[in-house]
Amino acid sequence: MKIYNTMSRRKEELVPMDPSELKMYVCGPTVYNFIHIGNARPFVVFDTMRKYLQYRGQKVKYVQNFTDVDDKIINRAREEHIGAMDVANKYIDEYFKDVKALNITPADVHPRVSETMPEIIAFVQGLIDKGLAYEVDGDVYYSTRKFPRYGLLSGNFIENLEVGARIPEGEKKQDPLDFALWKAQKTPDEIAWDSPWGKGRPGWHIECSAMSKKYLGETIDLHCGGEDLQFPHHENEIAQSEGLSGKKFSNYWMHNGFITVNDEKMSKSLNNFFTVRDILKEYDGEVLRYFLLSAQYRGPINFSDTLMEEAKTALERMRNCRRDLKSAIASGTGAMTPEEANKLADLQKHKNKFIECMDDDLNTAGAIGAIFELIRDINTNLRETCSKEFAEKMWQMLDELTGVLGILRKDDEDAVDTELQELIDKRAEARKNKDWATADAIRDQLAAMGITLKDTPQGVQIIRTAPKAEPAKEPAKVQGGKLRAIMNDADGQ
Repeated sequence: MKIYNTMSRRKEELVPMDPSELKMYVCGPTVYNFIHIGNARPFVVFDTMRKYLQYRGQKVKYVQNFTDVDDKIINRAREEHIGAMDVANKYIDEYFKDVKALNITPADVHPRVSETMPEIIAFVQGLIDKGLAYEVDGDVYYSTRKFPRYGLLSGNFIENLEVGARIPEGEKKQDPLDFALWKAQKTPDEIAWDSPWGKGRPGWHIECSAMSKKYLGETIDLHCGGEDLQFPHHENEIAQSEGLSGKKFSNYWMHNGFITVNDEKMSKSLNNFFTVRDILKEYDGEVLRYFLLSAQYRGPINFSDTLMEEAKTALERMRNCRRDLKSAIASGTGAMTPEEANKLADLQKHKNKFIECMDDDLNTAGAIGAIFELIRDINTNLRETCSKEFAEKMWQMLDELTGVLGILRKDDEDAVDTELQELIDKRAEARKNKDWATADAIRDQLAAMGITLKDTPQGVQIIRTAPKAEPAKEPAKVQGGKLRAIMNDADGQ
């Protein structure tokens, strides 16, 4: 597999230090609110990276942190009149609810800053002992100029940062380019820990360096996160980690691109800021996951009603194919014929193309294309009666590839209730009696419910689509579709 390494700015073959286990660290959320769609993209993308590596036989140790000590958490605690850890615990629980809907597998380790304090304090002290950090009135800062390789990841080199640099009011650091490793407690209600420099809490950047070192060691294989984290967060992680250990921090870096909303940058000020929880009120989690994987991960992706509806339709095509296969397995008998064995061998080309795309810098868009080519051929084969074994083999291939992408993991939504079954039976009886008027009336009734019946050699298939909307009696007064509805229901988030 080749990936685009942000550090080298070129595609490189991904070779783990230890073939028996690839060490992978992904920056997690600051838990003061529900995660938004911008957070969801790296979580989905790098969860898919992990799933693909495992699919290819590579064992992965996957660590994703929770930042549960931060100014935003303290501010939220003050607003809600609860403790900072109560805020963090609440939104960690909400995080797991959201990512479960997106079919994201929990990390092997989800370290929390609050539970890594001894290691963080020892890390900071180690930097002081090496002359790379200094303490001023309970605050500890990293001496950025003492790390000569600063800027290699992001391109923000010391000479560029010097222009216009100044020390913010209230900070006592020696150089405007230095950054905080430890912050002294400012008010009694701030959460704080005892340290050699007095009560305080860690700065943001030191947290990931300490947690990565604790669970993965001084050098890791792959570090991932959003494009916005390249600078200063990841740049500072490198300076801290390599400054302390003298060893390379991470051999590879992967960063995903930004999300725009209707071609504009997502922000609360533009009133186009969407949490995953809000989106899940309108769309199935698998639809959102499919959407996030439908574009090359390094480039920007635009979130809009149109694109989400396209994702919903595309995913429904996959589900329909799976339903047809399920029915063919239920109605089929016997082993594959020699002709079917040849057809199955021909389908292998789609699996090969899927792997080729994923091996090319996690090209999920191309991989999805390969799956649809597979579905096209499956549908062709299902137009004729097929053996049970052949249907099962086609099911296995579809399930295998969609499983790597984390889609089609939910049970088919084709459970037939009593009312629906009665309509299906009435239609069948009408068709048997050549009562086409009744059969057509039932067809229209089902279509209004978002259900299409498809007569196949394997029997009647249920295809669920969006229910037909009632014709508008007057022009809509509010434009924006489902995104507008989500926005109006966002409860000020």
